[in-house]
Amino acid sequence: MRRTLLAIPHDIAGLSVFGVGWLLILVGLVFGIRVIWGKSRGQSVVEILRSEGFVWGVLAVAVIWLLPMVELKNLAGEPIGMAIRGYGVMLLSGVAASVGLAHYRARRAGQDPELILAMAPWVFVGGIFGARMFYVIQYRDKFITDNFVETIGNIFRFTEGGLVVYGSFIGGFAAATYFLLRHRIPWLKMGDIIVPCIFIGVFFGRLGCLMNGCCYGGVCQPPQPGITFPAGSPPYMHQLATGPLLGIEGVWSLDGLQVEKVQPASLAETRGIQPGDQLMLLLPHSIDLRAVKQEGIQMPADLVIGGPRIGQLKLSAADLPDFSLPVHPTQVYSSINALLLCLVLWFYYPFRKHSGEVLAGLLILYPLGRFLLEAIRTDETGQFGTALTISQWVSIGMIFFGFRSEEHTSELQSRQYLV
Repeated sequence: MRRTLLAIPHDIAGLSVFGVGWLLILVGLVFGIRVIWGKSRGQSVVEILRSEGFVWGVLAVAVIWLLPMVELKNLAGEPIGMAIRGYGVMLLSGVAASVGLAHYRARRAGQDPELILAMAPWVFVGGIFGARMFYVIQYRDKFITDNFVETIGNIFRFTEGGLVVYGSFIGGFAAATYFLLRHRIPWLKMGDIIVPCIFIGVFFGRLGCLMNGCCYGGVCQPPQPGITFPAGSPPYMHQLATGPLLGIEGVWSLDGLQVEKVQPASLAETRGIQPGDQLMLLLPHSIDLRAVKQEGIQMPADLVIGGPRIGQLKLSAADLPDFSLPVHPTQVYSSINALLLCLVLWFYYPFRKHSGEVLAGLLILYPLGRFLLEAIRTDETGQFGTALTISQWVSIGMIFFGFRSEEHTSELQSRQYLV
């Protein structure tokens, strides 16, 4: 796990990086390169602005307004810069790899590869927006506060994680549909070209999840392959809050944790916790256990375990393990699954009988793998009164839609409505 790769200062040579500063200048330079590239291909500036102007405008607004809102601040509330997260770097690497492969595939398929470059900003913005909104809606209590500016800042702090693949599919699909319909490009033909490239993006994105510590699996035991995460990481804090890190197994309710089993020689047993105890674990507000454990920062308060029988037990950072219990490396499994799907759909493309088959493959194959992976993930709870997570419910819907779309495109092909 490597959450932060480097930090960008608030200003360089007296000029701010974010807002009206160096990054905006960089965006302007990239746009200038795009214009020069387009003109070498016979596109005018007006054509480029008509096709991509909205997206470039959104990017400029993000640099000027949104990024300054999510800068890190010191105790006095002054901006001090922005941390470059491993998750964000892998996310952008996935986007670059996806666009590059799509450009190559479009040229090989006899399509204008410039369409890929023109469509990429739309799909990127739509995919990020959909992925973030899906996550924000699912975990809305974490983002919505009484302060509107703070709420907006929480929503747009997506480079630290909190993007849902299914949301990116929905947002990217909507943006691509708008672009293709506007330019009167056959959706199914272009979809079959693009779909394998999507999964190379997912491949990099899941490696970003590994670096961030999100999308983690449940506790596993040898000989199952497992991975541990440092103090302060999402799986560590989840295991601490729910008991396993302390050696406690039990059932959670509104009244707290009902202890069913205490592991021998565990921290819980040494502190006198017994089966049948009713516990409540109180964590200090905004504690960064990773900084406490690795950088020697003093913890603001002790962790407190409270219960009717034991009263209050205090734990210091030194009492806690340095790493989480081993968990299933679901991020690695997801990354491998995405790479395999990319290869399978890539090599199936020449053998398709009609347009839309590769797209239907995405709607069927990815949800099957995701449904199974959700069984060993513990970062989502069951929905609608069942043990199935929201992602598993979406998977079921996508599989059904995938089979229906396959039947529909086959019928259209037989009627010679598809080219």
